[in-house]
Amino acid sequence: MRQITVPNLESLTQAAHEFLGMMDDATVYAFEGEMGAGKTTFINALCRELGVEEDPTGSPTFSIVNEYRSDTTAELIYHFDLYRIESLEQAFDIGVEDYLDSGALCLIEWPDRIDDILPDDTVRVKIDVLPDGSRRLTLNSAAWKDQK
Repeated sequence: MRQITVPNLESLTQAAHEFLGMMDDATVYAFEGEMGAGKTTFINALCRELGVEEDPTGSPTFSIVNEYRSDTTAELIYHFDLYRIESLEQAFDIGVEDYLDSGALCLIEWPDRIDDILPDDTVRVKIDVLPDGSRRLTLNSAAWKDQK
């Protein structure tokens, strides 16, 4: 388990940079947190740190998935907002499995909608809103359990 504290919006870029330093070979990151916890805001900051020049200002709530390309690495990044997905069948209909298996970075909001098909090496990222309004990101990965 690894943690990052985000005291305020001004420290978001630093937190995204710190998150990047914790990323390994995993390509699927599942972001969990209550409505308004900052999932979209953090993912957008992370995309900017990954070299996405276009402004990913919104959530793909209605399109379900947005595709970005890093201008520094030319890698594809998929940002999912599965809030409106009501069944695994709907997820299959939009080809979620193909995205997950693509090797591209997949950043997923509301991953509980597709828990049954998430890869075993998915990194779980829980965003908690603390009493003072700051956020705490807790990262968990099965792969890290083998590391000391």
